[in-house]
Amino acid sequence: MKEFDYVIADPVGVHARPAGLLVKKASEFKSEIIISNGEKSAEAKKLISLMGLGIRNGDKIHCRIEGEDEEDALLEMQNFFRENL
Repeated sequence: MKEFDYVIADPVGVHARPAGLLVKKASEFKSEIIISNGEKSAEAKKLISLMGLGIRNGDKIHCRIEGEDEEDALLEMQNFFRENL
């Protein structure tokens, strides 16, 4: 299992466009990718669940990755967050 935290820098947080890109990126991996915002968690491959987290600018999210390609997924997801959120 791999984990990392990230503070959202996007001024409007995780709205529809970046959430869709996040789902697309997460779907490239076999590993389970769970995003948490406070007490709420969602599978990163499910758009509606992800949007339900209400992630805003300045929120510290936690990402947990578990599965056979978790190493690759960790690096790619960290890069995704830095470049897009």
